[in-house]
Amino acid sequence: MKTKENKTYFKTYYSSPIGNITLACDNKQNLVGLWLKGQKYFGDTVEYEMFENNNLEIFKKTKKWLDGYFRGEKPKISELSLAPIGNDFRQRVWRILCKIPYGKVYTYGEIAKIIAKEQGKAKMSAQAVGGAVGHNPISIIIPCHRVVGSNGSLTGYAGGIETKIKLLKHEGVNMDGLFIPKYSTAP
Repeated sequence: MKTKENKTYFKTYYSSPIGNITLACDNKQNLVGLWLKGQKYFGDTVEYEMFENNNLEIFKKTKKWLDGYFRGEKPKISELSLAPIGNDFRQRVWRILCKIPYGKVYTYGEIAKIIAKEQGKAKMSAQAVGGAVGHNPISIIIPCHRVVGSNGSLTGYAGGIETKIKLLKHEGVNMDGLFIPKYSTAP
């Protein structure tokens, strides 16, 4: 089962209220992917073949986490060993996403300001943040669905706007002032 560079990846499946989900982990039992069926950028961060294995501990923990989430509980991200694959900038954005509380949304601009401050810069591109958010390989758990446009636009969700709306409503987000854009801007 070894692949190039001794990297092995595994996958399993989870049936959720929003559709079928594929989970992926590395050979160290870190979750590296959670993709909705038909999601844009599905599996693009895993360079090698994924072998199906339904019995790994990280998959059991992730399925339990998702069961709780879809029951309306608010499981902590820290309960899972996550290792999303991406460059330093994307990693920084994904860490910020993990800090967005249930029931809240941030804007791409707010995240850009946080990163600019961390880097000692005057400003950061909200579009660059949007690209990183859109390429999040661990949807739902790393809550990219909690990011909206500065004007309230429900833009940029690689899993689809309707799914984003379902997730936000499920989490109790106040949807007043949020709207579906006329044209998709998903990165």
